[in-house]
Amino acid sequence: MLKELTDARGVPGNEDEVRELFVKYATPHADRMMFDGLGGVMARRNGDLEGPRVMIMGHMDEVGFMVTQITDKGFLKFQTLGGWWNQVMLAQQVQIKTAKGEIIHGVIGCKPPHVLSAEARKKPYEISDMFIDIGATSEEEVKAWGVRPGDMVTPYTEYRRLNGSKYLLAKAWDNRIGTAVSLKVLENLAAEGHPNVLFAGSNVQEEVGLRGSRTSTHLANPDIAFALDTGTAGDTPGMTAKESMSELGKGPQILIFDASMIPHRKLRDFVIDVADELNIPYQLEVVAGGGTDAGTAHITRDGIPSLAITVSTRYLHSHTSVIHEDDYLNTVKLVTEVVKRLDKETVEKIRSYE
Repeated sequence: MLKELTDARGVPGNEDEVRELFVKYATPHADRMMFDGLGGVMARRNGDLEGPRVMIMGHMDEVGFMVTQITDKGFLKFQTLGGWWNQVMLAQQVQIKTAKGEIIHGVIGCKPPHVLSAEARKKPYEISDMFIDIGATSEEEVKAWGVRPGDMVTPYTEYRRLNGSKYLLAKAWDNRIGTAVSLKVLENLAAEGHPNVLFAGSNVQEEVGLRGSRTSTHLANPDIAFALDTGTAGDTPGMTAKESMSELGKGPQILIFDASMIPHRKLRDFVIDVADELNIPYQLEVVAGGGTDAGTAHITRDGIPSLAITVSTRYLHSHTSVIHEDDYLNTVKLVTEVVKRLDKETVEKIRSYE
């Protein structure tokens, strides 16, 4: 499942391949499949129909690109979708998916360093000066291959386990791993039962402004919401505790602050207590420069107690990222056990201000 999800192509606004996989894996465990008007998908699982409504959500989209222009020499100009850092893009392979579903392979190019001045070589290359080379020789040839402005462009990377270890390398862990957690928790709870109505889903267009969680949360109308996403790792050379305190393999991250939300205090403490009770490892993390779908979910309707639970990831928003298998499994375990404990009385206490 992890390989299928990360191999799938899905940039903001073009998440069809991922949605099809979600439906494939969720349908056997769902009482009903639901879709919002932007393409977000949810599996509704009726536990106790008199119980609270609990929503867990990943997001389907990955950072990528869109074709915006074809040059007369057959090169493609593009628009970034999501946050990209110039220095991780050059000479990376990509795939363009045409309107007919055909896959065109290419590489992101620029001027060679040999013709740049010494001063220019010290600066990051401007994204606006980059292009995609697909081996075409003219605009007419590109069009004959079916490529046109608006087509989706995704990074190309092969999923692999790194040298027999528990470190897993792929594109799009942000956020196919949150989508995988949502699916596995749904599967677990279908087998084990839960005292609530569960909405296990994955949203669209998170990478361009947390857009899909607005519509999916409005549709589900939950009493409690969890965003399942990725978070920064602080265990590589040069990283400091101020930038990230998390390490791969040390458990899921419970976000105590991010740029989109101050998490609901009672819900945060409840999740921490469950982890402590069951000896599930976890890491408390602050993300000052980013947010998750909980950021828009918690201010939907009349306000929804929300929390982000994330998987620590190296090399976010690049062609290649790395997670730890144990973090995935422990995130599934934690979220499963949390949802199993969210009965009517517990949720009323969390939501009460009287």
